[in-house]
Amino acid sequence: MLAVILLSLGIASRLIVHIPDFTPIISVALLSGAYIKSRYGAILLPLALMAVTDVFIGFHETMLFTWGSMVLITVLGFWLKNHKNLKTVLGTSLCSAIIFFVITNLGVWLVSGMYLHTLQGLGECFVLAIPYFRNELASTLIYSTLLFGAYELIAHRLQGTRLAPISLSNK
Repeated sequence: MLAVILLSLGIASRLIVHIPDFTPIISVALLSGAYIKSRYGAILLPLALMAVTDVFIGFHETMLFTWGSMVLITVLGFWLKNHKNLKTVLGTSLCSAIIFFVITNLGVWLVSGMYLHTLQGLGECFVLAIPYFRNELASTLIYSTLLFGAYELIAHRLQGTRLAPISLSNK
């Protein structure tokens, strides 16, 4: 059920009109790593989200960097699985936004042809992306707090304890 909710939320957030880079995508990847029992399933969820939405938004030359950053963020969620509290959720959310910013902008610099392949070009690429990073960071901190908090609150109310990690397999 959580996987369906996360996938639906992620797809909807990428396809509806929104403030640039203010989506729950990074938070979905982090939460996927923290709560989906199967590591394969946890990694597959954000990749499926990206694949489905890229069909509509358009495939692009930096997909490898975007999708790769989603995998790394999900792997960070694996660590978070056994270390969840407000401080670690906020810390890993901050790290996740930075990972996404660095990897995707490095990709833009490397393959887009928009910037010279010099230190000056690299610096220009990163400086011009700062407004997008602000939105990405704010959305990641907000959505992670809301999603992790909601999951734990629901788990506490339903079972009086934390819900077991989610399995995507039929086993």
